[in-house]
Amino acid sequence: MSQAGAPRSVGDPAAVRHHTTTIDGLRIFYREAGDPRRPALVLLHGFPSSSVMYRDVIPRLADRFHVLAPDYPGFGRSEAPPPAAFAYTFDHLTEIVDRFLDQRRVTRYGLVLQDYGGPIGFRLALAHPERIEALVIQNAVAHEVGLSDLWIPRRAFWADRAAHEAAVRANFLSLDATRQRHVGASPDPSRIDPETWEDEFAHLSKPGLADIHLDLFHDYRTNVAAYPTWQKYLRDHRPPTLVVWGRHDLSFTVAGALAYGVDVPDAEIHLLDAGHFALDEACPQIAMLIRDFFSRRLRD
Repeated sequence: MSQAGAPRSVGDPAAVRHHTTTIDGLRIFYREAGDPRRPALVLLHGFPSSSVMYRDVIPRLADRFHVLAPDYPGFGRSEAPPPAAFAYTFDHLTEIVDRFLDQRRVTRYGLVLQDYGGPIGFRLALAHPERIEALVIQNAVAHEVGLSDLWIPRRAFWADRAAHEAAVRANFLSLDATRQRHVGASPDPSRIDPETWEDEFAHLSKPGLADIHLDLFHDYRTNVAAYPTWQKYLRDHRPPTLVVWGRHDLSFTVAGALAYGVDVPDAEIHLLDAGHFALDEACPQIAMLIRDFFSRRLRD
């Protein structure tokens, strides 16, 4: 594993490099591919995954983009300090990602947003609207209509953490719940590698990780409160927007995908035969849609 600033590998431009850098004293892991002279594409992952969710799509994009995919603190191979030492909020995770991009000297970029990547990406867009070249949204919600009925007990947790934390913790530490995040209502679960959710379950089962993710999940309420602000950003700036949405997501509804077309009328919206983690089932299709979208809507 290379350290930031070490000589880069040469040869195949699609080869993914694996690095660790330091941001605010924390070790932050990231995947990188492509020529840094190419347009930057920043891939922001969801819960409870990491940049590994983009492992198969990065090589399909690396000849066209300079691809960067960091793990947030508490996720993947990045450092996971206890909540007493690090405030696990979406504001704080955004600060880390923002400083990571500054460190890598990435000042203009497209964003690929999946799940938790949405709240982080929209915060980046609000802070630096001039830096955003385009948005690719994959099951990341910015409208209340996008939240299914599964969010009713989650709202109860936001309102009274003490009364509902035990139930949420049990869900976090359930292998079946971790599997369901991927399988959902997929018509063909055999397309989804079981190691995907088994690895995520192993991550959540590490000592102290549930406490980290409970703090962050409780902070998710700040995202819902910010939806009107994110919608205003979309209406005011009209960033080129591609929506690639797994229609079988049990948590985020198809209505949440279509809502982006209200704020950005020329948004391109594709409903895929996939679940919440659509790359599990539709990686080649998503890569093709991203490449086609950028070739038509943006120039190198």
